[in-house]
Amino acid sequence: MRVLVAGGAGFIGSHLCTSLVGTGHEVFCVDNLCTGHVGNVAHLAHHALFHMIHHDVTVPIEVDVDQIYNLACPASPVQYQRHPVQTTRACVHGSINMLDLARFQNARILLASTSEVYGDPLVHPQTESYWGNVNPNGARACYDEGKRCAETLFFDYRRQYGLSSRVARIFNTYGPRMLPNDGRVISNFVVQALTGRPLTVYGAGSQTRSFCYVDDLVRGLVALMALDDDELGPVNLGNPKEHTIEQVARLIVAFTGADVPVVHVSALPDDPLRRCPDITLARDVLDWVPAISLEQGVSRTVEYFRYVLAGEQSIPPRIGASQRISANERGSRGPVQ
Repeated sequence: MRVLVAGGAGFIGSHLCTSLVGTGHEVFCVDNLCTGHVGNVAHLAHHALFHMIHHDVTVPIEVDVDQIYNLACPASPVQYQRHPVQTTRACVHGSINMLDLARFQNARILLASTSEVYGDPLVHPQTESYWGNVNPNGARACYDEGKRCAETLFFDYRRQYGLSSRVARIFNTYGPRMLPNDGRVISNFVVQALTGRPLTVYGAGSQTRSFCYVDDLVRGLVALMALDDDELGPVNLGNPKEHTIEQVARLIVAFTGADVPVVHVSALPDDPLRRCPDITLARDVLDWVPAISLEQGVSRTVEYFRYVLAGEQSIPPRIGASQRISANERGSRGPVQ
């Protein structure tokens, strides 16, 4: 198929592009490189099935495609709080443009939504039927409410136009190709440990998260897109095993071998105390469960960041083997445009 991945040069998007190219799809990677990075897809630059398009989804685009994955939006608190208006525009205007493209191309479309739509949840674990507890005026609202509006648009386009749409609610995801200054907990801790700085835990560290390795998440996204069920509601994709932030910090200290302390600083506003998905629906309809443990994923992520921080340009050995494209799979297409 011909597949457009909006936000395809981002952390998750680049892994998705690699998976799709690796299974024989022609991929159009659309990214304005606000938070994505062309280096994330450099290994695909000369592949005959890969096309890089430097474009902002808040502006309409015309591409002849069969499927659209809409991942275009800053995804970490540091990123979206730095660009709050652009974040809301990406969620709302970007979704409208991608939905209109899907409608006119008669393409299937998937939204990468987020567990942030649940806010600081009063129900635990979170099921897709839970409506959430979100502060609509807080510093995180540009992302939380932006994604909630995007979900509304996806279901309204389905109801009004009969569009074949899917919505994935993504919980904390980590792995290679996160930015060193990404601002999310695992990348923060790994970079701090590898550079000999104290690991900073916001608040008591007793708040919990579930952490899904990026390869597992990509499998879930592809399975959801492939599912022939145009009546399906949103689907949680994440690892249902909870860890406290303090536990994660201690784990990363152990894996890096860093002789650094874990220090506690003031809690962040609107930071959820517990966040964990109920993945019963994904298990039942997609036959999907995460396969990679936190220990395995952290080990791979630490090794990746060792290379990044050392200034290495090549993909680390044993890291992202499923994401690499061998020389004999490459075509003759020119460099990334």
